[in-house]
Amino acid sequence: MSFLDEFQASTDLESLPIILQKKYALLRDLDKSLREIQRQNEQLCEQEIKDIQRGVKAGNITADTLLIRFSDEALDEQKHSIRIADEKVALAVQAYDLVDAHIQQLDQYLKKFDEELSRERESVAATTLPGSSLDGSAKSGRGSGGGRGGHKKTHLAAAAATTAATSANSTGIELDCPVDPNEPTYCFCQQVSYGEMVACDNPHCTIEWFHFGCVGLKEQPKGKWYCSDCASLKNRRKGISFC
Repeated sequence: MSFLDEFQASTDLESLPIILQKKYALLRDLDKSLREIQRQNEQLCEQEIKDIQRGVKAGNITADTLLIRFSDEALDEQKHSIRIADEKVALAVQAYDLVDAHIQQLDQYLKKFDEELSRERESVAATTLPGSSLDGSAKSGRGSGGGRGGHKKTHLAAAAATTAATSANSTGIELDCPVDPNEPTYCFCQQVSYGEMVACDNPHCTIEWFHFGCVGLKEQPKGKWYCSDCASLKNRRKGISFC
């Protein structure tokens, strides 16, 4: 089970949008009801104020502010508005707490995932460095080996290291593999062996091995292949055979 699948299964993440949608719909309904109640209550209070003013002018109502009050109906409507507002606040808090709980769980899973990736990086670093060194030894000693027939085959150990690094980098985490200072360097870029490499078919080539990306290759060339330096030299000296 992947990290995302495990997180979704443990947190019931799929139901979160539905729950939030219901709460937001209820909030909208309460807000609509509250605005209507407030509008009606404002109209009622304005009318009662006008009635009180007319009563004071006519002498039917005393001007003592301590004795003047709104009707029970207006006061009940105000209390009703307060209850709806409190219910809106409670719904908003519930929605916030629900999302916050999922965020906290996600933080925990991300921390766990990061720890697992750290262990994988350490494992990759431990397994790829010996392979890279062995690969370098094989290339440096090619003259005493089985000849130049295998120049264009992929460097398996280096490719494995590149594949592991690519897999780690796809998660957005940089893979820091220490480089052996004694590791031989190749190509125009003077870097260590990595990825797919091709050998120049000039037996006197001073560089010998090249990274695909540095020489513009995407796949192993068919037939003989010469680096740009040796190809230029070959064109200038057409009478000299490199074979």
